[in-house]
Amino acid sequence: MQLESAQKKEVWKSAELLKDYKPGDKVLQLRLEEGKDLEYCLDPKTKELPPLRNPDILVGENDLTALSYLHEPAVLHNLKVRFIDSKLIYTYCGIVLVAINPYEQLPIYGEDIINAYSGQNMGDMDPHIFAVAEEAYKQMARDERNQSIIVSGESGAGKTVSAKYAMRYFATVSGSASEANVEEKVLASNPIMESIGNAKTTRNDNSSRFGKYIEIGFDKRYRIIGANMRTYLLEKSRVVFQAEEERNYHIFYQLCASAALPEFKTLRLGMKFTVIVLCNCMYKAVCLRISDSYQMGIFRILAGILHLGNVEFASRDSDSCTIPPKHDPLTIFCDLMGVEYEEMAHWLCHRKLATATETYIKPISKLHAINARDALAKHIYANLFNWIVDHVNKALHSTIKQHSFIGVLDIYGFETFEINSFEQFCINYANEKLQQQFNMHVFKLEQEEYMKEQIPWTLIDFYDNQPCINLIEAKMGILDLLDEECKMPKGSDDTWAQKLYNTHLNKCALFEKPRLSNKAFIIKHFADKVEYQCEGFLEKNKDTVYEEQIKVLKSSKFKLLPELFQDEEKVLSPTSATPSGRVPLSRTAVKPAKARPGQTSKEHKKTVGHQFRNSLHLLMETLNATTPHYVRCIKPNDFKFPFTFDEKRAVQQLRACGVLETIRISAAGFPSRWTYQEFFSRYRVLMKQRDVLGDRKQTCKNVLEKLILDKDKYQFGKTKIFFRAGQVAYLEKIRADKLRAACIRIQKTIRGWLMRKKYMRMRKAAITIQRYVRGYQARCYAKFLRRTRAAITIQKFHRMYVVRKRYQCMRDATIALQALLRGYMARNKYQMMLREHKSIIIQKHVRGWLARVHYRRTLKAIVYLQCCYRRMMAKRELKKLKIEARSVERYKKLHIGLENKIMQLQRKIDEQVKLRESVCKSFIFFSSTMPVVNYQNQVTFLCAFLFPSLCPFFTHSSASFCCGSGILLDFVLFFLKQEPSEKKAPLDMSLFLKLQKRVTELEQEKQSLQDELDRKEEQALRAKAKYESLKRQELESENKKLKNELNELQKALTETRSPEVTAPGAPAYRVLLDQLTSVSEELEVRKEEVLILRSQLVSQKECNVLNMSFHHHHVSLLYFLNTFLGRQSPQDYHMLNEDGELWLVYEGLKQANRLLESQLQSQKKSHENELESLRGEIQSLKEENNRQQQLLAQNLQLPPEARIEASLQHEITRLTNENLDLMEQLEKQDKTVRKLKKQLKVFAKKIGELEVGQMENISPGQIIDEPIRPVNIPRKEKDFQGMLEYKKEDEQKLVKNLILELKPRGVAVNLIPGLPAYILFMCVRHADYLNDDQKVRSLLTSTINGIKKVLKKRGDDFETVSFWLSNTCRFLHCLKQYSGEEGFMKHNTPRQNEHCLTNFDLAEYRQVLSDLAIQIYQQLVRVLENILQPMIVSGMLEHETIQGVSGVKPTGLRKRTSSIADEGTYTLDSIIRQLNSFHSVMCQHGMDPELIKQVVKQMFYIIGAVTLNNLLLRKDMCSWSKGMQIRYNVSQLEEWLRDKNLMNSGAKETLEPLIQAAQLLQVKKKTDEDAEAICSMCNALTTAQIVKVLNLYTPVNEFEERVLVSFIRTIQLRLRDRKDSPQLLMDAKHIFPVTFPFNPSSLALETIQIPASLGLGFISRV
Repeated sequence: MQLESAQKKEVWKSAELLKDYKPGDKVLQLRLEEGKDLEYCLDPKTKELPPLRNPDILVGENDLTALSYLHEPAVLHNLKVRFIDSKLIYTYCGIVLVAINPYEQLPIYGEDIINAYSGQNMGDMDPHIFAVAEEAYKQMARDERNQSIIVSGESGAGKTVSAKYAMRYFATVSGSASEANVEEKVLASNPIMESIGNAKTTRNDNSSRFGKYIEIGFDKRYRIIGANMRTYLLEKSRVVFQAEEERNYHIFYQLCASAALPEFKTLRLGMKFTVIVLCNCMYKAVCLRISDSYQMGIFRILAGILHLGNVEFASRDSDSCTIPPKHDPLTIFCDLMGVEYEEMAHWLCHRKLATATETYIKPISKLHAINARDALAKHIYANLFNWIVDHVNKALHSTIKQHSFIGVLDIYGFETFEINSFEQFCINYANEKLQQQFNMHVFKLEQEEYMKEQIPWTLIDFYDNQPCINLIEAKMGILDLLDEECKMPKGSDDTWAQKLYNTHLNKCALFEKPRLSNKAFIIKHFADKVEYQCEGFLEKNKDTVYEEQIKVLKSSKFKLLPELFQDEEKVLSPTSATPSGRVPLSRTAVKPAKARPGQTSKEHKKTVGHQFRNSLHLLMETLNATTPHYVRCIKPNDFKFPFTFDEKRAVQQLRACGVLETIRISAAGFPSRWTYQEFFSRYRVLMKQRDVLGDRKQTCKNVLEKLILDKDKYQFGKTKIFFRAGQVAYLEKIRADKLRAACIRIQKTIRGWLMRKKYMRMRKAAITIQRYVRGYQARCYAKFLRRTRAAITIQKFHRMYVVRKRYQCMRDATIALQALLRGYMARNKYQMMLREHKSIIIQKHVRGWLARVHYRRTLKAIVYLQCCYRRMMAKRELKKLKIEARSVERYKKLHIGLENKIMQLQRKIDEQVKLRESVCKSFIFFSSTMPVVNYQNQVTFLCAFLFPSLCPFFTHSSASFCCGSGILLDFVLFFLKQEPSEKKAPLDMSLFLKLQKRVTELEQEKQSLQDELDRKEEQALRAKAKYESLKRQELESENKKLKNELNELQKALTETRSPEVTAPGAPAYRVLLDQLTSVSEELEVRKEEVLILRSQLVSQKECNVLNMSFHHHHVSLLYFLNTFLGRQSPQDYHMLNEDGELWLVYEGLKQANRLLESQLQSQKKSHENELESLRGEIQSLKEENNRQQQLLAQNLQLPPEARIEASLQHEITRLTNENLDLMEQLEKQDKTVRKLKKQLKVFAKKIGELEVGQMENISPGQIIDEPIRPVNIPRKEKDFQGMLEYKKEDEQKLVKNLILELKPRGVAVNLIPGLPAYILFMCVRHADYLNDDQKVRSLLTSTINGIKKVLKKRGDDFETVSFWLSNTCRFLHCLKQYSGEEGFMKHNTPRQNEHCLTNFDLAEYRQVLSDLAIQIYQQLVRVLENILQPMIVSGMLEHETIQGVSGVKPTGLRKRTSSIADEGTYTLDSIIRQLNSFHSVMCQHGMDPELIKQVVKQMFYIIGAVTLNNLLLRKDMCSWSKGMQIRYNVSQLEEWLRDKNLMNSGAKETLEPLIQAAQLLQVKKKTDEDAEAICSMCNALTTAQIVKVLNLYTPVNEFEERVLVSFIRTIQLRLRDRKDSPQLLMDAKHIFPVTFPFNPSSLALETIQIPASLGLGFISRV
């Protein structure tokens, strides 16, 4: 937990609580920001804890009222962070602008900054004096109420500079209503007033020693028309006395510095001071119409005051004094003032006393004489000051009636010094009055806000300083007692002090007496206690000047001097409120009548305090009648060090200027305020899904009831939620905890993943290391094993050798012994085996003989037994045969029938073979004799009839036909070519006979069908011929009829013999035209009928043939294959497919199937396309219906006036669309009319030929007898030359119809792009053809003037400007293309080269048109800038394109524009739609592509510059999330460029500064490497812009970190050598130079048609 701790010197410091506080603890364990631990002892009586510090997210806020904890240390810390860390000198505190003097020139007051703040809402931009000025200007125009800007603060806090910048803003934004440049005069008055009213003090080098209230007047159009200045309490004592290290008014030093100038020689000034030259003030005086003579008079008076201060007195005694004779200073003074030396010397040492009875002259002492001299010098200077102010007001006065004004009050702030006198008393009195007005205004605004939101109003206790004011100005107050004491003859400061003690001491709590002084008193002001020293109060209040000295000056010969002492006081009538409560906008100065000459002016004797009180009351009445705006200037340190913050001095001034009182009033109620949408967007993370309702207000209520249990801590208004102090910080803590838990979970997961990844890498590395180590160990072990094995092998072979050698010896001996022994044993064994073998052979032969004997004996016995059995069985069989021998005849008959049957079968087989051969021969003969054309059809028929005969069960209900006749023919040939085989199964003879019979029948049927087909064809031919003959006869009869009618008409025409009859408008001519039209229509109808009949006959014939063949093919083949082939055996299949015929059939089936499937797919696709089109039409109708319903619903929701306007707009749109459709129909009708005219000419030509033919048939006698009839000679089609002819008197009509009254949105939208330019050039060509230079010059001049006129009239319409920019460029290109110059002719066609200008060189006019095009382009840029300007900031910066990325921060009283997209809020889509609109309009108007690229580049520059400028002036926009939003928005703009093929236009490069600024917001900003990366990355940004972005960078949440000051210093150090502009903002008004590349047209001039809609019927094509 962070909190603020108070130190001994009343300076607050930030600290962190190390140990939780428990009730009863007396000490808090704290750690300061610098890392030092501290034990903070609590007050044992109050036990009050230190105030809590705001969360880091709220530190550095633009508005102090946005802080959750509103107290003194929070305000001080926020100001310090903004001033020291962010280098921001302005901060809002509710309705107050706190301005801290930086003591350094900052680049934030240029004209570009003024333009950036102009038109912006006060909360949308960073705090600035320009924002306050803009708010005052806007409220004056919106509310029609006068405004005041009250600038206050200590000396040296920057009041005068702030007031000066406010006036500069008004002068720049509003401009002047006349040619007198009033705004320059208003600004010119500042140097003059500073020179005569400002001086160097210990606290400020240019301290204003007077207060002023400047009223800047405006007319009804809110342009400056004049100004008026009122001054308050000039510090006259500075003229004669200056404290140590302080100086006199600047004008004296300026005058002394210019003493060497020739015109100042007469002033006889020394060269003691050289500070400032006087040229600037003289120049400004000339601007304010102060003549040279008056200027020299002013300098004479100022020089005289200087010389008067050098006058010395000599004492004669204690009561009298004298001036030395011929005293040089007095002599110079009298010469400069034009008065007598003796008279002035006398009255400087004497005074006149008047009693009731007599008047006498009394000498005065040296001390009184010195005081009188100083009083005279002060009086002269004060009157000169007032005279200059009066002349400045005269120069700023306007004769135009003032409609409203804005007052700028530059007045001294609360002052307290070690010694405080009358001046400090008056200053603090004025501040008490201003503070009272300020408190009442703040209280009133707070009450209005609560009432507006319907929040229960509870009385807020705030400090009321009325008792202090009563102590000063009430009856028997301090001022009354002072005036009363001044009237006393022997009044003194001591007696006045005693009266104060007697009157107020112990009676008024605000009045105290110092313990150790009887000449001082203490007043408890609202800011602090101030001790005033009574010494000098009476003298300064009286401001005594001897009248005799004034009379001497009035008698001066120097005419300017008497003017200074005229008894005139300008009394301004107080502004009172009207009964309606609204203050009138104008106020006039009422001057009193001049005093009578003999009257002693009592007004002159009014005390200074009385005058100051009256002027202060008048000022308060003026302020109360206006809407005030407060600027509180703070002096950060007393040493004038730049950007050094003395916290103690700042706290004193914050208390004195009322900022803390504003905080206290806000904190007493509900200081934190959120709209429901902002609250929902910010704290959506604290809601569960089920808590989110459609009603945002109810959702927020439900969530708050769960989060904050004490309902007194918040209130629900109509549009906002009001929170007590600290509640927003509590909500931020809950939100931060929730986000922190989520972040911890994310971090846990990511860190786990990272650790697992790290572990896997370590494990892999360990395994790799182990692998290599184990490999090394294995290799070492293998080497060891190899060495061991080698050693063992060596040992083995060595041992083997030894053992083998020994073994060989033993073996050889053993073998020798074994050989001898084994030989002996083998020989014995051989002898034994030989004997055994011979015994076995003997036994074998004996046993074989015995076995053979036994076998023969057994076989003989078996044969005998078989013979006995077979004999018995044969006897039995014989007996059976004898019985059967009796039926032999029956067997013979059977044998005979069987033999006959065999012979019959043999005969049938022979017949079938012959039949098969005959069928093959007949088929071959038939195929060879048929024509080639009908071969396929005949084979198809044959197959169709053969197959059913082969398959008796054949039916015509099979599937779709899938094969062609060629495949059938091959199949039949294959079938018929098969040879009988002995190995194959025999064919069924009955089936073969049936086949033969069916073939014969099919041949007969084929022949009959062929005959019938021939007969039908002959009948169709005869019918067709008959029909054609009838048709021909009918047409011939109609032709004869028409000829007869034509002859009759000719006869009728001949009889009438009137030329009017044959005229185009005559009745006979119309009849002839009608008949010709009817004849042509009838002829067309007959032709169509003939074509229809022919097509029907052909299609019917093709359809019949196709259907018959298709059906037979289809049924025969498929069923035959399914039946016949299905009954064959595997051997038959093998036989049939012996040559691959079945595969051919299958391939044919597949091809036919594919054909049918493709047809089916095409039909299906066409059906789907048709269905899709119908669905599209239905969808479009539905969308149109929905759109109409939405429009209707929107109109019903609108108020009646808006509903009527919307309906009118909709009706206008509908009528416009209908108008466009009718215009298209009209153009089509025009084309039809032209076509009919051509036909009419053709018919007229034919009629003329007929007339000529008839004339040839007339005899010569008839020709002589009959008079010659007028013959209508038809015109031939002209070959146009691409020129337009018009009369000289029609030139204005041409310009009017073609330029002035041409509407781009109406008629011109359907024209050829650049048609007006082509028409104008064709007119110029005709004038050139006629060699009429006057006509050419007049037409071009009228054209240029007409374009300028229409652009002046409708110059704010983008379509109009774009249309005429396109046509002007096209006109310029035409003048170049047809100029005849070789450089422009190389792209022309030969025909276009024939159209070149021949007589005039229009190069000068080309230059004029080029200049005009540049002007139109610049006007186009201004128009699109005005259209885009309101969209850019909202769409590019404020709108959240990526929802949820940037959270809404708490806001104060100055509400910024919400980033939530409401209705009417511009988004990025709005900008892209507008860009699309611009691009489509330019393309529609036919603008050159290169020119479109330049316009797009300029648009993107404007978008980038305005966005970057606002980013640099808005602290709330400089965050990481906003950088990501900007990057996304820029990428969308780049995508738009890609879609429009404009990436090479250079538009993307203009966005580079904005892109780099967005990257700067997103990159890391910690280390030196980051600084190096930023310096290399941001090459399109200036150093000032980079530093500004870094200073403004603000974390949106607690997970971002602020940019350290040391890092910014590092950046500045690295960029110090970069030479770039010190300007902070980009010039959004910059326009790139435009070029118009030559773009010749391929359009032929002779083909251009002029639409009738242009109303140019008076021009004709040539």
